Amino acid sequence: MKRILLKLSGEALAGDKKFGFDEDECIKVAKQVKTIVDEGIEVGIVTGGGNFWRGRSSENIDRTKADQIGMLATVMNCIYVSEIFRSVGLSTMVMTPFQVGAFTELFSKDKAVSALKSGTVVFFAGGTGHPYFSTDTGAILRAIEIEADTILLAKSIDGVYDKDPAKDPTAKRYDTLSIKTVIDKELKVIDLTASILAMENKMPMKVFALSDTDSIIHAVRGDGNGTLITVEEN
Repeated sequence: MKRILLKLSGEALAGDKKFGFDEDECIKVAKQVKTIVDEGIEVGIVTGGGNFWRGRSSENIDRTKADQIGMLATVMNCIYVSEIFRSVGLSTMVMTPFQVGAFTELFSKDKAVSALKSGTVVFFAGGTGHPYFSTDTGAILRAIEIEADTILLAKSIDGVYDKDPAKDPTAKRYDTLSIKTVIDKELKVIDLTASILAMENKMPMKVFALSDTDSIIHAVRGDGNGTLITVEEN
């Protein structure tokens, strides 16, 4: 594994606060990423925006406008987290698919790959730049574009379950399953558009809980808890 795309959920960044940022949690993430970058792993990052905005929670806002607010929430997240990363000694760059003044760089595959090769952690903010596409789809798209080896999905839950563990205590966690099974069983690891994009482009994923100790390091090294989503049939 040489190059990864790490997807951080907004909720995970908020930690126990449930809103905004848990700075201690973000520093833990930054230190883990520094460890793997120092080992030669190239890291791209996509964040969700759920710690600030969940676009479909209001019926009074047009879907396009709600999604635009969500895109801007991810820009705020990426700028904040990239600065936390810098505080632990990492070089960072924030890229968006639309102009955000002097705050970010406009996305370019060539520029992103060049930065990754130099050891810079590249944050891909703003999703795809279009409404009706989630940050899950944005993460899959960027991973494919930068030719990542895998996607690490750091969530507030420790893997993929056959049922909702918050509602059903008999829910069982999968250790490994195929992306086709995710789609066929509608397991909602990521949304359907993102799942199909991952399947068509053979992009494997690992789902794990960000809150576990050194979870990102373990995920990169192939150990620790979580669920491996393969591109092959189980």
